[in-house]
Amino acid sequence: MQRTEREVGAVLGSAVGDALGAPFEFGSAGCYSRRFPDGVGEMCGGGGWDPGEATDDTQMAVLVGESLLDCGGLQLPDIFSRFQRWAASEPKDIGLQTEDVLSSGDPWDSAAALHFQVNLRAAGNGSLMRASTSAVHFAPAGRGATMDAARRIAALTHGDRAAWEGTAILHDLVRVALDGDDPLAAVPEALAEVHPDHRARWALALAEGWHPDDATEFNGAVWPCLGSALWALRTTSTFEEALAAAVDLGGDTDMVAAVTGILAGAVYGASAIPARWTDPLHVPLPGYGDRILRAEDLAALARRLGAGASPPRTLDTP
Repeated sequence: MQRTEREVGAVLGSAVGDALGAPFEFGSAGCYSRRFPDGVGEMCGGGGWDPGEATDDTQMAVLVGESLLDCGGLQLPDIFSRFQRWAASEPKDIGLQTEDVLSSGDPWDSAAALHFQVNLRAAGNGSLMRASTSAVHFAPAGRGATMDAARRIAALTHGDRAAWEGTAILHDLVRVALDGDDPLAAVPEALAEVHPDHRARWALALAEGWHPDDATEFNGAVWPCLGSALWALRTTSTFEEALAAAVDLGGDTDMVAAVTGILAGAVYGASAIPARWTDPLHVPLPGYGDRILRAEDLAALARRLGAGASPPRTLDTP
């Protein structure tokens, strides 16, 4: 399988997971299998979402990806500014923490940190959900560079280092998958690069024997979200099965399925994503006119992002 096939799979797979899971958000476990007892899931819509409509997960991923391309590398102030423009346009869905940070009026390099100082809780999965484009772009730069970039982008909206480290792990596992290797086997190597204060907790959530029922937090938190995505990948054998397992967990279904889609797409490639999911896929982009991206637009974005990566710039560290 060509690398480009995997790169497109990661970006497109995340968007598909997002749209597939959106109608089931906050549903109970088994919600997907009850809706599709024959196992052949469709883009069904519901909960305010049209069939195939992607949410803030994919919208923010697109903003990150386009910033990387337009700026020729990582320019954190530019990403933050794009996030602000999007948030100010009243998108259908936006995380409470992300909204607070982006609307605070504080500078890009302190807004998330100030929010964390006040609330002391900022380990949501919002930095994971938007990681497909940056993970693809920085993968060729190697483990250290891609994990560093992940932390910096996560820190724009999430002041808790747990979210930075989780996004860094995801970036590195995508890097491994894009190289054609097994991301599940690479978990110990990624964990070795995690900040010592957070390594033990992440090791628990990503352990081979971990099950989503073992989570001590709602899967809107960063640990069970990534843990559930790895569990879905580990316990299935196709892209479709992995996403179905992720959505069927209930809870924060769009985000868990989006993260699962990044990894499963990188492992199985774009050709493994069924047309019945990609054909209706569409990504409105609030704040940017009437733009609506389709599957072919996301594929083109992924190809451009995978063409080459610039190392993170040390001047843009929050």
